[in-house]
Amino acid sequence: MDWQGQKSAEMLMQVLLVASAVAAFLVGYAMADFQLMLLVYAGGVVLTALVTVPNWPFFNRHPLKWLDAAEADRHPRPQISSAPATTGDVL
Repeated sequence: MDWQGQKSAEMLMQVLLVASAVAAFLVGYAMADFQLMLLVYAGGVVLTALVTVPNWPFFNRHPLKWLDAAEADRHPRPQISSAPATTGDVL
């Protein structure tokens, strides 16, 4: 799953969970049945998991282009200095 796919999956998850919570509340309120409300919400959670957890092809529309090994050798990695960082105390 690419970065845009992760963002889409998270947004879709939030929308589906809120929609299932609202639907569950309305069904539970209309039928005056708490158990039915919980079952409707549980169904929404399962549906949300089935839609957002697997790596569906529509989550892979923007693949990352990695550098090949020859190109990576031409661009050296930044080196981490072992000198302690100074904070520059100002009075």
